Amino acid sequence: MKYICLIYSNEADEASATPEQMQAVMDEYDAFTRHVNERGAFVAGEALHPTKMATTVRIRDGKKVTTDGPFAETKEQLGGYYVVNAKDLDEAIDIAARIPGSKWGSIEVRPVMEFSPQ
Repeated sequence: MKYICLIYSNEADEASATPEQMQAVMDEYDAFTRHVNERGAFVAGEALHPTKMATTVRIRDGKKVTTDGPFAETKEQLGGYYVVNAKDLDEAIDIAARIPGSKWGSIEVRPVMEFSPQ
């Protein structure tokens, strides 16, 4: 079954990190990505630009309305994700616990709905 692991952290903390600290974090993410690839669990994963580059889109009264930034103000922002194959939620949680961002932020784990082709 596919699970998405949504990585949340505080962008302000990341913005204040030194280049050396950021490189150490990237090294951890590289090691994690190699690990999930080697176990055959990796499906997809990407990092996201900061929320200041986000645009939220809504349709209201039949009209497109856009807003700069994310949908809601929060202390932690979505910074990236992994989609992994896992036999069950417990295995997906074990994988998510290895994501480096779990040490300073949070990882939301959700099953991915898979639809049959029409």
